[in-house]
Amino acid sequence: MRLSLLCSSLSLLFTAGLILSASVATALTGDAPKSTPQDDVSAPIPLWSGVAPGEKGDIGEEHDSNTDPNRKIILLTNVTKPTLTVYRPAKEKDKGVGVIVCPGGGYHILAYDLEGTEICKWFNSIGVTAFLLKYRVPIRKGLERYAPPLQDAQRALSIVRSRAKEWGVAPNKIGILGFSAGGHLSATASNQFDKRTYTPVDDADKESCRPDFALLIYPAYLTREDDLTKLPAELPVSTKTPPTFIVMAQDDPVKVECALTYAQALQHEKVPLELHIYPKGGHGYGLRKGAFVATDWPKRATHWLQNEIFSK
Repeated sequence: MRLSLLCSSLSLLFTAGLILSASVATALTGDAPKSTPQDDVSAPIPLWSGVAPGEKGDIGEEHDSNTDPNRKIILLTNVTKPTLTVYRPAKEKDKGVGVIVCPGGGYHILAYDLEGTEICKWFNSIGVTAFLLKYRVPIRKGLERYAPPLQDAQRALSIVRSRAKEWGVAPNKIGILGFSAGGHLSATASNQFDKRTYTPVDDADKESCRPDFALLIYPAYLTREDDLTKLPAELPVSTKTPPTFIVMAQDDPVKVECALTYAQALQHEKVPLELHIYPKGGHGYGLRKGAFVATDWPKRATHWLQNEIFSK
């Protein structure tokens, strides 16, 4: 099924902020995972000292678009001032590894807690410093849906690398993780780093914007609309694409080909990868436990990080 067809069948769900199958909708009415103490959580750090590139002031005020009190989720929209929030682990656990976290939401909203703050706290629990990226949404008229978010992701990677010592992370162990549209953003950042998509603004932009590894959790938009076996133009996978961990379910409404096609491209270029395809799980579960084994993905991701990142 082509993504162009998905637009009509799932447009209401995208507007609400997530692509959700009925099998995982209960994850949004259940409680969020219990918080664990953090050593340090920063105040949000602006990515840009002034107006973000290309912003025209024609987007409304940032707000939580969730109006259903029974739906326990924050759905941010109208983001015009992108930020990074730093979540640091307890010192005795710190692995010296950093990950930029990109929530999903169809490039219309950001599932800011489900696929953001909750993920950062989980990363802290395994000794990883997390950087929550609040990137620009919704889609800007006349631009590719990923264009402003990619600028924000590239800028975030360079800022983190430029301040790696300050935040206690190794400059060669800075990765990116994304859910759904955030997974597409993470994949795009993993393949577009030789040339910035904005004019450098300060010394931070002298640092590389290539992530050292990537985790794509139920990623969207990783195939062409007219051919599920081919990647879109913004994903020029090469031998320089970083090692990647991918999770998806066969019954995901976004279509499992997003994971399979991207993984095949990685394999063709001999990029280290780990792929987990679960028979059931749907979409949009984050860390919230559901009835299917797909929600155990953090165990698999932790094992991958231990073997591929922590130990090197």
